[in-house]
Amino acid sequence: MSTPANHTWRPSNARYVQIDGFVPTPRGPQIPPPTPLAWPEKDPGDTLDYVFDITPALSANPGDTIATLDVGISPSNPGDLTLVSCTADGACAVLWLSEGQPLTTYTVSVTISTTGGRTLARSITLPCVALASVPAPQYALTTPDGQALTDPTGTPLTTI
Repeated sequence: MSTPANHTWRPSNARYVQIDGFVPTPRGPQIPPPTPLAWPEKDPGDTLDYVFDITPALSANPGDTIATLDVGISPSNPGDLTLVSCTADGACAVLWLSEGQPLTTYTVSVTISTTGGRTLARSITLPCVALASVPAPQYALTTPDGQALTDPTGTPLTTI
């Protein structure tokens, strides 16, 4: 008799960003700009989980967790990046994102309220690139085994 397997779902670490810590910043004219938060590229056909971890912002407050999430995506035209669902896992916001237009970098703005009354707002970029293989047009440059030569965005190189 076979028994169905039980699976525990865990967010992927491949699509994970963490908020910068709250450390004192030196004053003066040479303050470096903050490093922008960014997830790795996605294909328009992907529906994947993306994690935003705010643990450093809550480090001195044990027990404080995410209470609410407000997510906005820009640009937001038909066919653009879509929020499928979002959930909180302790100090991590998990967003399921799908669709998107190739060669477009989206800004996902997340505003988080915690059970301790804190509010954090950050923007994370997500570039959308055609990563899936695309059939080469008949005028595309190809390798001897017939594979299309492409530019870094996955667009086939052509003779015209």
